[in-house]
Amino acid sequence: MIHEVDEALRLLLAEGGIVDGGVDLVFDAPTKDWSARRNAPTVSVFLYDIREDAGRRQSGSAAEYDEAGAVVARRSPPRWFELTYLVTAWTNRPQDEHRLLSQVLRCLAHSDVLPREMLTGSLAELGLPVGLALGSPGPDGPSASDVWSALGGELKAAVELRVSAPLAGERSAVGPPVTEGLVLRAGQERNGSRVAGGPDGAGGVLGPGAAGSAETEDALEPVGPDGPARERPGRRLRYAEATDPGADGFTAERDRPLPPGRRRRGGTVR
Repeated sequence: MIHEVDEALRLLLAEGGIVDGGVDLVFDAPTKDWSARRNAPTVSVFLYDIREDAGRRQSGSAAEYDEAGAVVARRSPPRWFELTYLVTAWTNRPQDEHRLLSQVLRCLAHSDVLPREMLTGSLAELGLPVGLALGSPGPDGPSASDVWSALGGELKAAVELRVSAPLAGERSAVGPPVTEGLVLRAGQERNGSRVAGGPDGAGGVLGPGAAGSAETEDALEPVGPDGPARERPGRRLRYAEATDPGADGFTAERDRPLPPGRRRRGGTVR
């Protein structure tokens, strides 16, 4: 993600005319040795601080869909980070440096977000706004004097640029969608074996694992009184090896025999 922000800033400054007239645009640290080696007007965009914006952290996951509308993956929410850059101009005269910094300010202050056409990679894929702000990273961040002391150079005019960018969450693939129906097998258990039930109460012993097996059946509908059946889209739930439940289905009221030694309420005692 960081290199994608670098590329977007390079495109933004180049579009603003910063690199016109032989000005170099680099992302190097402006150390004393580096400044002694340069031989052309240069704008340095140095990243020196990276902090997570914990207030924007989210939980859960978001689904990704294919062209048919099926879920193909799930992705955790992005985490937001604030990148702070030190932008400096390097020429032989302070007046030229100030002129370059003025161009940089005009270019960066023109928008609060990076233009979408300049986003690449994961930033373009997420489609989220990447914010821009000018100023220091806040009281918790290093001061300008601390940065220059760490670089081994002398304090000079600079623009501090803060970029709020998302880091894409982890993507995990999901299994194929369920398109097959199930068959519920009904029967009785005798001597540890399941017996398939039938209309006459007779049945055969099912093999090992058969009690937990599942089957599918195409959903068919007739065409006309004597016409052939045609398949309807999708599948239907079918109950195998079960007696006909009747017009009321499996929710109809049925007589339930009492356990041995129990009598119905209000009945005579035998």
